[in-house]
Amino acid sequence: MESKYNFKFENLTTYNSAMEFGEVVNSLTKKFPNEEKFELASQFRRAADSIALNIAEGSSGSDKQFYNYLGNAWHGTHECVACSSKAKMRGYITFQDDEENRRIVIELSKMITTLRNRISTRIDNKK
Repeated sequence: MESKYNFKFENLTTYNSAMEFGEVVNSLTKKFPNEEKFELASQFRRAADSIALNIAEGSSGSDKQFYNYLGNAWHGTHECVACSSKAKMRGYITFQDDEENRRIVIELSKMITTLRNRISTRIDNKK
């Protein structure tokens, strides 16, 4: 059931894709060993969640602020690649899981870059 109270950022495909990726990572990290609960699993979840959180938080500010927050979201995607690679190296996820994470992260990175470019154009047009 959808809420009748909607925020503008919730209509962004980029935000919704980031939200979905956060849930993918959450499911994957539940299978990590207990000793990773507060280590790699936590870092991976925080990095994945930070993508959507930065999009949401940045959308409420000026275009320059939003542009910067989108940069943080973009950096979060790269952190997720490192976390996924570490998880694969340690045998916590399969090669296929890592490949799927990479596929999603590449798409997210492209979406964030496209959105940043649109915001940049808006900023330039205001000058």
